[in-house]
Amino acid sequence: MAYLLHELMQRSAGRDPSHEAVRCAGRTLNYGELNAASNAIAQALIAAGVERGDRVAVYMTKRVEAIAGIYGVLKAGAAYVPLDPKAPVSRVALVANDCAIAAMLTTPDLAAKVVPELETSPKLLVLVGDEEAAGHLGCDPTRYVDVVTDSRATDPEVPVLDIDLAYILYTSGSTGTPKGVMLTHRNALTFVEWCAETIGVTSDDRFANHAPIHFDLSVFDLYLAAFGGSTVVLIPEREAFFGAALADIIDQEQVTVWYSVPSALRLLTKAAKPGSLASLRTVVFAGEVYPTPALRQLRERIPHAELWNLYGPTETNVCTNYKVEQLPPDDQSIPIGRACSNTEVFAVAADGQAAGVGQEGELYVRGATVMKGYWGQPAKSAEVLVPDPLSYPPDLVFRTGDLVKLQPDGNFHFLGRRDHQVKSRGYRIELGEVESALSTHPGLDESVVVSVPHDEWGCVLVAWVTARDGVDVTERDVRRHVAGRLPGYMVPTSIRIVGQLPKTSTGKIDRPLLIESTKKLRLAGD
Repeated sequence: MAYLLHELMQRSAGRDPSHEAVRCAGRTLNYGELNAASNAIAQALIAAGVERGDRVAVYMTKRVEAIAGIYGVLKAGAAYVPLDPKAPVSRVALVANDCAIAAMLTTPDLAAKVVPELETSPKLLVLVGDEEAAGHLGCDPTRYVDVVTDSRATDPEVPVLDIDLAYILYTSGSTGTPKGVMLTHRNALTFVEWCAETIGVTSDDRFANHAPIHFDLSVFDLYLAAFGGSTVVLIPEREAFFGAALADIIDQEQVTVWYSVPSALRLLTKAAKPGSLASLRTVVFAGEVYPTPALRQLRERIPHAELWNLYGPTETNVCTNYKVEQLPPDDQSIPIGRACSNTEVFAVAADGQAAGVGQEGELYVRGATVMKGYWGQPAKSAEVLVPDPLSYPPDLVFRTGDLVKLQPDGNFHFLGRRDHQVKSRGYRIELGEVESALSTHPGLDESVVVSVPHDEWGCVLVAWVTARDGVDVTERDVRRHVAGRLPGYMVPTSIRIVGQLPKTSTGKIDRPLLIESTKKLRLAGD
């Protein structure tokens, strides 16, 4: 039995070292090569003074070396911190300085940008590529190729426990300061083992890694593949949101398991040619609501594949799941399902009591997947990691901030964010309910509703929508559609029809950017 994430890879390397482990843009590493490279990186980190519990940044676009680096960091007893290569350098430096990185694996061009912004020079700077291209960095970099050619490197003997920190993922903070979610080996392994048991995995599987490494969805791809001795195919960032390119990768690489946000799957569904995607046996999605009309199109495209809806904030990995077998005929959203194994979820009503069937409540999560806390933010951690309000003696449980309703069949339905519930003209409105009504319009492709302050009403609702290819829609038509399904006070006061909605680096709709755009429009008198 594996207790640590890197043991999954080591175990697969022992079974079949020649089996392909990871590939990206035509470059590959088999399990034997991946194990050897990660050993060499681990030994180099240890020799440079990196200690158990230190943080090591992995800052590069997707490539096979990044995966070797991740496993090397884990073997050294450190925690890896994946940094977004597309983020502004100021934000990258903020994150790196916040968690006091001890070392960094990166490329020369990125090193040249961020190293001068670091408060402390890293103990070891490993460059994938020609280190001379980085110029003067204030420290002596080491070439990746020189590190991994050390054939004498063996498994380091670092005493690591399953409760030790494995990685830190930074998410957006409501105050503008990113929060570092601390996750242990046990946190991730509990999720991975549930996936292996429930969804299944064999050495014949080929996983597509669509999510960026700094996004929590990547945990599924990387470690479930290692669990089964399977191959993971890294999808380069430049192709991640081009539907035709994704369809080609699936067909060419014979991908069997896909996991992504619904936005990417919707692009894939529209672009895939008849007869393609035949290799897929399982498609998993998470991260945002998948509108049922769009999900029906996916179901029609790949009727042979299992569909799974996974739910869980970064702070809990995945905590609930729902296997999609039948879609609701009225196009209402599908459930987020039931708790995964070794996990408990429950809803707490506004009065602090357990929410029963049919009652609205905030979802709480208890179990082995719940994070240790936010790096360096004990007060913020204490706001969400709270004593279980329904049991004694109380364990710490995670308050998700998500509103749900328990159905008679035992499945939870997601209603929206607690902080997406607004009041306008005295009425309480859940933005997710308005978005659900918009999603049923046959001419719309994507939609999001934001609220902005209003002097008299408290706030007003503004919908941002995109039309399906070849379909003409008008604001009047969309307004009439929503008004036929919701009370008048829930109909957006303005509907903006645009060519596309802005997305974050993880593929989600960039709601904060739309809020700012809406405020500017209103200030301009629009």
